[in-house]
Amino acid sequence: MGNGKTISHATLLSICVTRTLVSAWQFSCAFAIGSTYNCSMNRPYVFINVAMTADGKIDTFQRKGTAISSERDKERVDRLRAEADAIMVGGKTLLEEDPKLTVKSEALRDERAARGLPPNPMKVGVVTEAHLKPDCDFLNSGPANIVIFTTRWTSKHHISLLKSRGVDVYIDESEKVNLPKAFETLKELGVERLMVEGGATLNFELLRLGLVDEVYAYVAPMIFGGANAPTLAAGSGLERGEAIPLKLAGAETWDDGGVLLKYIVERRE
Repeated sequence: MGNGKTISHATLLSICVTRTLVSAWQFSCAFAIGSTYNCSMNRPYVFINVAMTADGKIDTFQRKGTAISSERDKERVDRLRAEADAIMVGGKTLLEEDPKLTVKSEALRDERAARGLPPNPMKVGVVTEAHLKPDCDFLNSGPANIVIFTTRWTSKHHISLLKSRGVDVYIDESEKVNLPKAFETLKELGVERLMVEGGATLNFELLRLGLVDEVYAYVAPMIFGGANAPTLAAGSGLERGEAIPLKLAGAETWDDGGVLLKYIVERRE
């Protein structure tokens, strides 16, 4: 150095590591430019993933969780799960479809373990009345940490049941779960990357509140039709002037006839 002082190898190593970490942080922030997210936000990075038909349906009119994804798409979804810190579903999906929300591939689970992570990401349910059955897959498939955000409408019996199963239960005293507050809690729990797997009502509320950064949509070569069949986003709906703008970030056509679309959710002025 110009002042005649020397720097130890340990100090040099510390400087290099610090610069590397700062550069990585700046890169991740720069990648999110144009989306609703920045690294200083007190919430995770959030992406919605859906499989839908060419007419935009994510299920049939029967609403029984009909399979839409191709085998290739199922593999893609499994990798997305493995790369996430937590997976979130809404009440209808949780209670009617009883999803496992686990990583199916043993190799992907091993990759997580090699990174010092549990084999499956955290499971997160957002539900007004958390009246889950004790033998449901959501509670029993795993292992995985489980978090439930619910309201005062959930009975004390069911809250006790969930807590006895090791579930972290957060109760909102209002009519609905406060989603921004729930996301703050997830951030405090160490969730940096959150995958949302529906349903349509939760998707819409998160988009409406500006809590989503990306949307992945696999469009399968089939038509369901049905006025009551759910689409990617439900809820109360928006007028044209309030539409949520998306920026196409990628599009792939697959040999199975499907199309994979990736959108960044743009900030609304």
